[in-house]
Amino acid sequence: MACQHERNAHRDVLDRYTEAVAEFDRLVGMVLRRQWELPTPCSEWTVRDLVNHLTAEQLWVPEMLAGATVAQVGSYFDGDVLGADPAGTWAAAAAAAGAAFAVPGALDRTVHLSYADRDGLGYCREMAVDAVVHGWDLARALGGAGRMSAQAAGFALAEVQRYGDLSVTGMFAPAVPTGPDADPQTRLLGLAGRDPGWSPPG
Repeated sequence: MACQHERNAHRDVLDRYTEAVAEFDRLVGMVLRRQWELPTPCSEWTVRDLVNHLTAEQLWVPEMLAGATVAQVGSYFDGDVLGADPAGTWAAAAAAAGAAFAVPGALDRTVHLSYADRDGLGYCREMAVDAVVHGWDLARALGGAGRMSAQAAGFALAEVQRYGDLSVTGMFAPAVPTGPDADPQTRLLGLAGRDPGWSPPG
């Protein structure tokens, strides 16, 4: 039986994931039809590409927590998963992922990720960080301030600092140097290869 400390740790991580996804959901709901092709801080992605990426990540969650391997899922979630209703598809995927993470015992299961096996708790941590950082990407692309909550920034920064050089994965740009007095959000963005001062062109 899990001790109270373990249950609290599980709840804290699940809360951070839920909050980050809820913020991303709020931002997706603000996207106007003409904004789907806007650029984002991820230089090769438009707003649609960004939302598509995070939607596909959520679609993987129920499969991974059910014990599937990357090879078994294959290319099922590759390419465009948003279809004609991007916001609706995102919302359904996020709801299914959240429900899968919330199943009792889900965070203790072994998850077969592309690079290693992890427990569900570690997987949830990664997904929370992904949603926090991409929430900033989306907010900035839409012209918003992209201000993270102190709790979200602190959690994500602590996680990213444990990962080492993210650029070696090929999924992140090289880290952007930040000043010694930079706040947690700025340090997080720098480590994730983002220019904290990025703003939409024009």
